[in-house]
Amino acid sequence: MEQRHLGRTGLRVSRIGLGTLTWGRDTDEHDAADQLKAFWEAGGTLVDTADVYGGGEAEYLLGQLVEGLVPRRDLVIATKAGSVPDPDRRFDGSRGHLLAALDASLERLGTDYVDLWQVHAFDPGTPLEETLQALDIAVASGRARYAGVSNFCGWQLAKAATWQLAAPGVRTRLASTQMEYSLLQRGVEREVLPAALDLGVGLLPSSPLGRGVLTGKYRHATPADSRGASEQLAPFVEPYLDETASSIVDAVATAADGLAATALQVALAWVRDRPGVVAPIVGARNAQQLAAALSVETLSLPDEICQALDDVSAPVHRYPDQDWSTL
Repeated sequence: MEQRHLGRTGLRVSRIGLGTLTWGRDTDEHDAADQLKAFWEAGGTLVDTADVYGGGEAEYLLGQLVEGLVPRRDLVIATKAGSVPDPDRRFDGSRGHLLAALDASLERLGTDYVDLWQVHAFDPGTPLEETLQALDIAVASGRARYAGVSNFCGWQLAKAATWQLAAPGVRTRLASTQMEYSLLQRGVEREVLPAALDLGVGLLPSSPLGRGVLTGKYRHATPADSRGASEQLAPFVEPYLDETASSIVDAVATAADGLAATALQVALAWVRDRPGVVAPIVGARNAQQLAAALSVETLSLPDEICQALDDVSAPVHRYPDQDWSTL
């Protein structure tokens, strides 16, 4: 699998990442082991997790599989901290919470360091410089090799990345930002992606298949074994089952037919090769689903197909995103 630099850093990662959102909850140890082995054998390196996935079980499960199944040195392990199960506070970006969460993650993962440590979301209740100092401490102490953020909007990312660049050698530059990005969700193109490109921050798209909808599995009905049919994840899928999404999915299916490919391959190749994108994070229920995603490695979309998909899924960008002369 092709390797790409993560932002303006020396860290290289596979251009498809393996997500572990369902590990320890819907994906048991056997399916997780099959996925990790298949991913590694395909040349994949980037494995993405978080301290809240499966209530910590995803990290623990990954830690159990590393070394016994896949050499630690062959993986780029990325995890996140900051989300909290508190009805009054969804995110805690305080230095104390983040560093304690990192120590707990390292213990579950059974490793001395993570390759990429990310703040899971912006915390308006904590000064941003305090949150970012936790990243500096983590890297300086060797507990993290690189640092990034997740779910930061445009101004938040620009402020954070610029702050980190203001004192080179003292602060750790942001390597990445993880955001939802697909043909069904192109909101990052307004401000996040331009900021990331300008500041040398690599984009790691989550839900690159539109929460599974872009595979076409929901075109005619909701499969009984799909996320859309599960009590826990149905509300997650439902927003992408409207008429607008349906027309985009139809266009993806048409493109797939013309290329003798699958809708999954077309949708994933589109986001993988967008400017600024480093590695879409793909979550799968089992190794067979993962293999279908990994098969995209040999596919590059023709320019005319990319343009057609761009047109059918184009978000409305007006003032102040467009040139004032066009208003």
